[in-house]
Amino acid sequence: MSSQSVLILTSNTGGGHRSAANALENSLTIQSAGELLIKMTQVLEESHLFSRKAADLYNFLLRDHQNLMKYYFWLINNVRLHESKFLFKSALGYGVKLFDKMVPNVIVSVHPMTQHFFAHVLRKLNLQDRIPLLTVVTDPYRGFWKGWACDDVSQYYVASSSARQQLIEFGVPDYKIQISGMPVHSSFQPATPLEKRILRHELELSPEKFTVFLNAGWVGGGNIPGIYESLIQGGQNSELPIQVIFLAGCNEALKYQAEQMAQSAPFDVRVLGSTDKMPTLMRASDVLVSKLGGLTSFEALSCRLPIIADGTTLPMPQELDTVRELTRTGAAIELGHPDQIVSVIQSLVSSPNRYHSLLSAADSHGTPGASDRIARDVLRYIEPSSWGRN
Repeated sequence: MSSQSVLILTSNTGGGHRSAANALENSLTIQSAGELLIKMTQVLEESHLFSRKAADLYNFLLRDHQNLMKYYFWLINNVRLHESKFLFKSALGYGVKLFDKMVPNVIVSVHPMTQHFFAHVLRKLNLQDRIPLLTVVTDPYRGFWKGWACDDVSQYYVASSSARQQLIEFGVPDYKIQISGMPVHSSFQPATPLEKRILRHELELSPEKFTVFLNAGWVGGGNIPGIYESLIQGGQNSELPIQVIFLAGCNEALKYQAEQMAQSAPFDVRVLGSTDKMPTLMRASDVLVSKLGGLTSFEALSCRLPIIADGTTLPMPQELDTVRELTRTGAAIELGHPDQIVSVIQSLVSSPNRYHSLLSAADSHGTPGASDRIARDVLRYIEPSSWGRN
């Protein structure tokens, strides 16, 4: 077993943090030629009952009450839960137990609620000067959680100058911040026309039809089910030469409901639940219909996949600038009401020029290699002379 190790801190609040952690794990494994021990831990779910309930509440609101997410955001920011002495004290045993099993060379956080706690653990164990704490910010633009800013973090990796400026305004010194791009897994990349046809065949879809991918997210919910229903109902009154992939995530009830609705759809629908084939689904598709979360959006853009953004509910504060930037540059079309989905899809199918302008804009936003760049920099904190040869 390797004596060199990295601990990645994440949480299943939405799917983006887990996606970032998986991308970094993959890049670290490749960059170290498999010689590095990597452990991912779901901090909020595993450390304490209270933090687990906070994560559950986040996912509940994300799935069923997106209009209330702005209040959750305000509450967490103003209560400063990420600095809670009660949680620090209550969860200290969890942190110490982790270090008993694995004393990492480096800790990497991809979640705003984790680095303050682990900085506390490092101080308690007198390891703050021996183990670097690094943070990958998974919100691409400004407006994000204050919890991302922590005095004890040695190095930040952000996606944009906008995110860099937000950290500076939160008090992070500029020399600690590196603009690296979003940590997208290397499996998210554009598909050639032939690859698209092959992937669609594997998904039991027509290789040639315009393919619309409706993504209800990891928790399965939000406004996407309503958009899906509007697409089916509107499609019954118009001839849409399309086929649909509907991803229900971990929501089994939604998966069943989507399958029932698909029976009356005037086009073919492939309904899926929780899956590890997100790269395949994106690469097989022509357009993504989704909430504009940070990682999901950039995974799509890395696949050169245009986005129809769910704007039927005001986006969460940390995602508002993502919506603005992607719609401003033409990489996404914002949907203001579910009933607009049919006309938007019709316009993309009937106007190749409009669709190809979306493709070009999506392509310009991709940040290939960001995860590898971050991984190479992380490895220099372990043993600078040993890494970066691949």
